[in-house]
Amino acid sequence: MADTHTVTNQVAPLQGYNPATSPVLREALIREGGEWGVEEVAELGALSGSAQAQRWGELADRNRPILHTHDTIGNRIDEVEYDPAYHELMRTALEHGLHAAPWADDRPGAHVVRAAKMGVWTPEPGHLCPISMTYAVVPALRYNPELSAIYEPLLTSRTYDPQLTVPATKAGITAGMSMTEKQGGSDVRANSTEAAPNADGSYTLTGHKWFTSAPMGDIFLVLAQAPGGLSCFLLPRILADGTRNRMHLQRLKDKLGNHANASSEIEYDGATAWLVGEEGRGVAVIIEMVNLTRLDCTLASATSMRAGLSRAIYHTQHRRAFGDYLIDQPLMRNVLADLAVEAEAATLLAMRMAGATDNAIRGDERDGALRRIGLAAGKYWVCKRATGHAAEAMECLGGNGYIEDSQMPRLYREAPLMGIWEGSGNVSALDTLRAIVTRPESVEVLFDDLASTAGADPRLARHVDTLKATLGDLDDVTGAQYRARQIAEDIALALQGMLLIRHGNPAVSEAFLATRFDRKGGSAYGTLPSGLDLDPILGRVLVTD
Repeated sequence: MADTHTVTNQVAPLQGYNPATSPVLREALIREGGEWGVEEVAELGALSGSAQAQRWGELADRNRPILHTHDTIGNRIDEVEYDPAYHELMRTALEHGLHAAPWADDRPGAHVVRAAKMGVWTPEPGHLCPISMTYAVVPALRYNPELSAIYEPLLTSRTYDPQLTVPATKAGITAGMSMTEKQGGSDVRANSTEAAPNADGSYTLTGHKWFTSAPMGDIFLVLAQAPGGLSCFLLPRILADGTRNRMHLQRLKDKLGNHANASSEIEYDGATAWLVGEEGRGVAVIIEMVNLTRLDCTLASATSMRAGLSRAIYHTQHRRAFGDYLIDQPLMRNVLADLAVEAEAATLLAMRMAGATDNAIRGDERDGALRRIGLAAGKYWVCKRATGHAAEAMECLGGNGYIEDSQMPRLYREAPLMGIWEGSGNVSALDTLRAIVTRPESVEVLFDDLASTAGADPRLARHVDTLKATLGDLDDVTGAQYRARQIAEDIALALQGMLLIRHGNPAVSEAFLATRFDRKGGSAYGTLPSGLDLDPILGRVLVTD
């Protein structure tokens, strides 16, 4: 009788793989000023690929947060209970400086190193929401120097302390953000939460927030309508006297993915908060925070592509069909190479924006201008490409990819979030237009950069010429808004083409230029035209045991 329990031609789980070995990520890290952090990134990458970290991610995602609004005798407590694995992920992320640590590091490239660490810490994405919020809150908080002096050292601390107590008494704190409301969504100026000034300089907030990130954070930036207009406030969970601020958690959102993160609906019933910046300037203040979280969205989408590609490559290296390993079959090579080209282009653009951010923070006005337009367009395009990329990578595993054990469904569920979070596709595209109109110097810097490389390839040159003509004819506001997505896409593709020509592998660059500009091949992944050299493309992404 045949032994039906002998397992053959099945692929063992991918463990022990260090995502920091990615050539495109390592090269970008060094090029953008983070060479001193290569070993730190590699150390975190090794931990990321370990069986222990993978198990933390599995448990944190599977065992969703639980909301406890009251204790056993009826007192309002508004606490979220997380799986212990979530706290292990948070502790590790803070210890390695993925949160606000770069703001306390004077070394050039500190924000680039942090970006690369975000790109290799991949066990579970949900806990990175409070990590990102904590990173992004610092420049906005600096609009109130007194509050910044109190909280910034705690935000940059590498100590994780999840207990709910007075923030100023803790060794380290995390932050969140409350912007959107039921009636407005992205139109935050339609917010109805009210902020009434008090005699002691504080404000009393009353209103309802439809989405609040990381509700167990220690402090939050909140938008509310003050007498002088929409304003930004700092709101602590626990007040200085040890009492709980009147910030009530109504429910946790039942989301498609991002399960470990307790996105919530919040009621402010006379909550106490302090003004950050000037009354009526709330959007200008909190946009400092939003721009950094948009950078993290772009980084996360590029990370998602590399993670999905690695799992697809690994599976096809070890799975046989029709007499050969899948990775040696011509059509599968086409699919994998196309996915690799997309991931490399996304990583180059995301890390360039991380480098521009680091330089802008240090006073580089040119990179600040490039970041203004490049990040808006890049956030739109890279995040837009991530969902289809995840689906195709999952399909490389066949039916096994549709099973939760493969981790591909989690990756797929997560992919759309980056395109929605901190401004959906339309918002990002319209923000690209806003940059063009309000910061014309960003357009000048963009085309200066493109001009220095476009001459190296006629396909890029034609694309840049067309883009220049398009941006020179935006007088029709309605028409420009109608075409905003195409404009953002074209800017992002121009930047990706430029970066690939300058810094990319020649085979990757040629495949990108032939398909994204010359439009050879089809629309789906895996339709690269004949004649391309796929060996170097795939060689850069092979997973070694």
